[in-house]
Amino acid sequence: MVSCWDTGVLLCALLSCLLLTGSSSGSKLKDPELSLKGTQHVMQAGQTLRLQCRGEAAHKWSLPETVSKESERLSITKSACGRNGKQFCSTLTLNTAQANHTGFYSCKYLAVPTSKKKETESAIYIFISDTGRPFIEMYSEIPEIIHMTEGRELVIPCRVTSPNITVTLKKFPLETLIPDGKRIIWDSRKGFIISNATYKEIGLLTCEATVNGHLYKTNYLTHRQTNTIIDVQISTPRPVKLLRGHTLVLNCTATTPLNTRVQMTWSYPDEKNKRASVRQRIDQSNSHANIFYSVLTIDKVQNKDKGLYTCRVRSGPSFKSVNTSVHIYDKAFITVKHRKQRVLETVAGKRSYRLSMKVKAFPSPEVVWLKDGLPTTEKSARYLTRGYSLIIKDVTEEDAGNYTILLSIKQSDVFKNLTATLIVNVQPQIYEKAVSSFPDPALYPLGSRQILTCTAYGIPQPTIKWFWHPCNHNHSEARCDFCSNNEDSFILDPDSNTGNRIDSITQRMAIIEGKNKLPPANSSFMLPPTSFSSNYFHFLP
Repeated sequence: MVSCWDTGVLLCALLSCLLLTGSSSGSKLKDPELSLKGTQHVMQAGQTLRLQCRGEAAHKWSLPETVSKESERLSITKSACGRNGKQFCSTLTLNTAQANHTGFYSCKYLAVPTSKKKETESAIYIFISDTGRPFIEMYSEIPEIIHMTEGRELVIPCRVTSPNITVTLKKFPLETLIPDGKRIIWDSRKGFIISNATYKEIGLLTCEATVNGHLYKTNYLTHRQTNTIIDVQISTPRPVKLLRGHTLVLNCTATTPLNTRVQMTWSYPDEKNKRASVRQRIDQSNSHANIFYSVLTIDKVQNKDKGLYTCRVRSGPSFKSVNTSVHIYDKAFITVKHRKQRVLETVAGKRSYRLSMKVKAFPSPEVVWLKDGLPTTEKSARYLTRGYSLIIKDVTEEDAGNYTILLSIKQSDVFKNLTATLIVNVQPQIYEKAVSSFPDPALYPLGSRQILTCTAYGIPQPTIKWFWHPCNHNHSEARCDFCSNNEDSFILDPDSNTGNRIDSITQRMAIIEGKNKLPPANSSFMLPPTSFSSNYFHFLP
């Protein structure tokens, strides 16, 4: 007869389900039976462990982690057994068993009746005694870290390889913690159990055992866990912008003290459909703090992925969160406008002037500025590009002109440009130090006709005015000193009847030394022949 073990696991599972449901009798299954009776068994290291499980349905083994990793020493064989081969048997064989194979070995059914909440199983704890290794895990040099919370149960896991080994728990430097069966309990399968840990258990704890006159020690360092969250940050706190079809990656980091553990979760627009994958890790390389990372990734984002993304960090009662918004665009784009008006003005001599445009674009475009058709980088080192602005340092008259911003997203073949005109105003300047070419006021004959000139420059074009300052008459002198500012002054024009008669005032534009200047503004006047006149003229642009 061909058994279900020969037809494969699938058939076993089907038969198991039929047996468990008990369609005809509805009877309850008996627990699987182990070949070793009792709750525990002691054997010597180096021996072979054989353990059989017999049951009314297909079953599986649950083993210590160290045993599950044994690919060469461990074997499990399955067969039909019992009367008429209607039972399921599984035999576990572990060759040359070692001390670290100590632990629980259990056998449980693959499926359970719907009316039962617990899996039907049988278990036994097997000690694999080794006189040279009384503790399953040995931490003789570097202590194992145990995180504790005050007021909660604390387990010092110095499990032994034999139930008969006597173990003493000591706290550095000289204190011995004695089990009292209530607050401190010794369990050879678990270690020392402290039901209500306090600050007194914080520090270096050592489990000691003496076997055949030799003292063995394994060390543990208790570390009180706190709920302090120092800081929570997200990689891109500003709004995140993506093109549809690209990948979204958000990195949330939480910084805590060394003895704090956190839970990190995300909320996002399409969370119900589990659009995102999340990876988490901890960086403990810092000697002062732990850094926890939670990385959210969404491949090929769509419009439904836009919205608010929140990273939440919790440690006990402590809670912090950080969020960012995500914008999804169908395609690359650029829009550019004048921030103010098209024609701008500034003043020569200004230390810095910012010429900026109002730009909206995604992704960020390449920016080039032109002045009168040529790149500003070729014009002067005083031109600096900052984002969508052009900074002009130490403004001069030569900085006037047409400025064009060129914006390009080459990978998407999107280009835009916009031009603004900059006018640089220049403060009016008078090129004659005085109305006369002489260093001092000249003497003019009475009744003579004289011409005074004024050459001025400025942007915009300056207006020139002539002023006459009469001086006090002093017949003992042929001329007078320059008048004080307290003297009255008069604006001169050809129609004026004040002072000397003005024949004409003329003004014209000319290019002198490469600049548009007003050279000269001429004033022709006649000195009256019948009197002595002392005059002081000055001109004002």
